[in-house]
Amino acid sequence: MAATPQPVRARSLSCPNCGGLIELRGFEHSRSAVCVQCCTIIDPSTPELTILQKFDQKLRVRPLIPLGTRGNWQGAPYEAIGFQVRCINVDGVEYCWHEYLLFNPYKGFRYLTQYDGHWNDVQTVRGLPTFTRVGDHKAVEFAGLTYKHFQNAEAATKFVMGEFPWAVRVGERNIVDDYVAPPYSISAEMADGEINWSRGEYVTGTQIWQAFKLNNAPPAAHGVYSNQPSPYAGKPGRAWRTALLLLCVWAAMLFFFVIGASNREVFSANHHFSPTPGEQSFVTPVFELGSGAKNVEVELKTDLDNNWAYFNLALINESTGQGYDFGREVSYYHGVDSDGSWSEGSRSDSATIPRVPGGRYYLRIEPEMETPTSGFSQAPRGFNYTVAVRRDVPTTWLFWIVLPFLIVPPIITSIRAAAFEGQRWMESDYSSTESDDSSTGDDDDE
Repeated sequence: MAATPQPVRARSLSCPNCGGLIELRGFEHSRSAVCVQCCTIIDPSTPELTILQKFDQKLRVRPLIPLGTRGNWQGAPYEAIGFQVRCINVDGVEYCWHEYLLFNPYKGFRYLTQYDGHWNDVQTVRGLPTFTRVGDHKAVEFAGLTYKHFQNAEAATKFVMGEFPWAVRVGERNIVDDYVAPPYSISAEMADGEINWSRGEYVTGTQIWQAFKLNNAPPAAHGVYSNQPSPYAGKPGRAWRTALLLLCVWAAMLFFFVIGASNREVFSANHHFSPTPGEQSFVTPVFELGSGAKNVEVELKTDLDNNWAYFNLALINESTGQGYDFGREVSYYHGVDSDGSWSEGSRSDSATIPRVPGGRYYLRIEPEMETPTSGFSQAPRGFNYTVAVRRDVPTTWLFWIVLPFLIVPPIITSIRAAAFEGQRWMESDYSSTESDDSSTGDDDDE
């Protein structure tokens, strides 16, 4: 039977500067500790507790996770033992983030970093990434993932509290290279000829608050962080696949709807109209529509030239006298001006009457038109036209109304996904060239 790990107890020291109590929770791992009373950094590994540095208490920052707070994080108990504020300067603007050092005597150290409400769970990595390239980006490969280079900057430590496994100092500077593969990141920190690699995973403030049972609510996240997972990840592809499937169904339904309609011509006749005084209406010979209640299309084709005509029409059932009255205006004009040739209107038009019962019908037609004016060329005293009647004509307007609803959603999803990525890369070293995989670094580095 395995032995139960014995609880480890923290040891206490007195600050050599002010005599305040310093409790060490990292044991022999601690290489520096900070007196919370006087902000003195000491080396607890030396018997005389060597003072490494003193810094201005006015720079004091209150951590969101109080030191000494314990919680169950990633399946193991951890205690917050260290806190530091680090900053970079980009084009004269300072960006700062917080780092919390967590310690478990059996599992070692890990870090929680926070910038503008965005959190990462960070651990040092064993092994070295392999350098590569992705397009115009530097990149590294590690543990089966490819990380694209995001930013290179010099990070400076502005404030420390608690204890650390290295001799931390305010003003300490490291060159930091960040690479991202959301929701993961990998960073290289270079100082004094040494390079340390760490891997971060994006987590939410809610997860941390629940794990450490913190009061109040975590700070709200603002903007888009460098390795923040996109809420649209994979959605454009799925949306376009769904749209393609629906478009295939739409096209098949349209095809069978068009093919299934008989579109049979039941009457056609040619006529000539002259604008003379008197009654101009007439009726056509009777034609048979066939059985069932189906639509009827009446089409007009003219040879109008720089003029218009109006047709009063009625489809009348020979047996019942029931009529369907409607009208159509046909106009066609053209010419030449300073911009070149122009034309407007059309020489033809049609009207569709839905659900006309079968039977014998005839058309009453009454054309009228404007008398020709000077300057326009037109066939003498009127125009020629053709009237055609078709039964069971495919009406596809509803299909074309539905079409945008199939195409617009994936377009919107793709635009939103691109906008999110655009924000991701806005403050990276590639903000001017990144177009397909952008992200806003509201944060700068881990």
